[in-house]
This record gives sequence, C-alpha cells and structure tokens, in this order.
Amino acid sequence: MTWDYLSWRASCMQADACRSKHIHFRPLALEDTDEIIAWRNSAFVRQHFIYQQPFTRDGHLRWFAEQLLSGRAVQFLVCANDDGRHLGSVYLRDIDRTHGKAELGIFLGETACGHGIGTEAVRLLVRYAFEELHLHRVYLRVFADNARAIAAYQKAGFAVEGRLRDSVGMDGTYRNLLLMSVLASEVGENRAVGDA
Repeated sequence: MTWDYLSWRASCMQADACRSKHIHFRPLALEDTDEIIAWRNSAFVRQHFIYQQPFTRDGHLRWFAEQLLSGRAVQFLVCANDDGRHLGSVYLRDIDRTHGKAELGIFLGETACGHGIGTEAVRLLVRYAFEELHLHRVYLRVFADNARAIAAYQKAGFAVEGRLRDSVGMDGTYRNLLLMSVLASEVGENRAVGDA
C-alpha cells in the first residue's frame, strides 16, 4: 500500500480516535515548524528528551520529509477543545506495519503539564494506534527518574518491560531508561481509552 500523506491528514480530521473529552489532535503541518522548534528547544521539554542536541529548522524539515511524508511516522499537535490552543505534540515513530508496532513520543508545553493532559494525550494516541493504524504494540522509552511521566504512562495502560542501565550520557553522568509498552489486547473492549 502506498502512503498518501494528504489523504491521511484528511482522514484524521474525521476520525473519532483523534478526539477525547478535553483535547483533539490535528495533524502536524509545515506551518507548525516554529512552534515545534520552540517547544523542543525549551529547557523544560529538553531535559526529558534522549536527544539533547539543539533542535533545528533543518532537522525538523528533514524529519517532516523523510518520516512524516513517507508514513514512517505520524505526528499531531495536541489542541484544547475549549479554545483550540496548542498544548504540545505527540507522535508515533518507526512504524512497523509488518510487525504491528511503533514507538510513542510526547512533549507538552510547560503550561499544559500537571492537569492530566499528558495522560489523556497518551491514551488518545494509543487509541489511534490500535483503532486507526491497527497496530499490535506501542512502546516508549522514558528516563527512569521521570516519575511524573512514568505515572502518566502507567495510567494510560503502559507496563514497564525493562530497565536500560546507564543508557544515556548527559552532562558527564549516565541516566537509566525504562522501556514500557502496551498491547492492543490489553486495551481490550475499552475503546473509550481516549475519553479519560
């Protein structure tokens, strides 16, 4: 099957799996570039990212061309239902349609954190992955000391699979990563997973 980015964008605007009680997803567009770069380079977001280098316009445009336009990744803006303001972004990368799996990523602006938006966004993206992309497994990597993110992922159904010791070197020290995942069978009949 050939990936058609424009058809995908149009289908997302109609999908129930892209909307929950407080938020909805809008497919990422090129005009979102400056906002994505600003978020990714903020100290608040960057401290939780494995990739620590400054995020550049060239890097984002390369990601857009090589990953999003090819269907190897999908990325959304997280938008508030009440006023449409942008809260952050979620994505599925390394989409493997043969084995039915992808890696989840999320970053929210500082003002969106602490209100349950992260958990709701993760639940909604998992719902999208299973209902719309028909994946079997969604996994993620998270710093083992990021307790708030781990709690949000667990609320969204993720379980810890393992610990990657001293996996990331930062500022002269090493940090552990946790590998977490959720399977479509674990979501079961609870297809309201995004409606938290």
